[in-house]
Amino acid sequence: MASNWISYNELAWTEDFLAETADYKDEVNGYIQLINSTAATPVNTMLHLGCGAGGFDVYFKKHYTVTSVDISTGMLDKAKVTNPEIEYIEGDMRTIRLNRQFDCVVIPDSIDYMLTLDDLKQAIQTTALHLNPGGVLLIVCKPEETFHDNNFAYTGEKGETHVTLFENNYINPYVPNTYEITLLYLIRHKGKLSTYIEESKAGLFPKKSWDDVLKAAGFNMETRSLDGIYDKYLLGEGEYPLTVFIGRKV
Repeated sequence: MASNWISYNELAWTEDFLAETADYKDEVNGYIQLINSTAATPVNTMLHLGCGAGGFDVYFKKHYTVTSVDISTGMLDKAKVTNPEIEYIEGDMRTIRLNRQFDCVVIPDSIDYMLTLDDLKQAIQTTALHLNPGGVLLIVCKPEETFHDNNFAYTGEKGETHVTLFENNYINPYVPNTYEITLLYLIRHKGKLSTYIEESKAGLFPKKSWDDVLKAAGFNMETRSLDGIYDKYLLGEGEYPLTVFIGRKV
């Protein structure tokens, strides 16, 4: 079941160098405001799918009882240390079944890894099965119409270790409904350089496909634009607009 991405397993420790928990505060607080304003009744319980290293959960747990799921054991190991009071479960958002329901389900940072439309349908079905009637769903994604090729750079240093990560996002015109993610790590420890490169693909779907999948799963959704979250990491003239789907299970 576990993923084989080195970025999220063997190199999960680099998260401490490339992102500070405080970097997520404004973004997550914005999601919390959207969730609470959309809910018809108070939100007490949350299921977080694709939780990564638990940076978002630092803020979610201040408002909700959180249960979080990720497919990468390296990220889960870090998340458990950061948030020991949260229940972390290894699982695939397409297939996991916890046999319980929540007031809210969120996928704020990982839905792109649904490579095909069938993958996306399975993930959305998972959210529907785990939501109470009238429960809130929040998803952050990049519809095809607004996505562009981008390059990012992240860097950090602690003690005698320095980490730099370059990320390239490329829309391959020969492979429709996908984009390529290439990660290059430069890790220096006591002056010695190690390099790692990882290539993967992600799904890229038109907004109509998103609307159709969400409607078919029984959701009444609206969209919000989310711009500028990662601008400080962008190289050159790139843009990285995000779209937030927010709504309730009918």
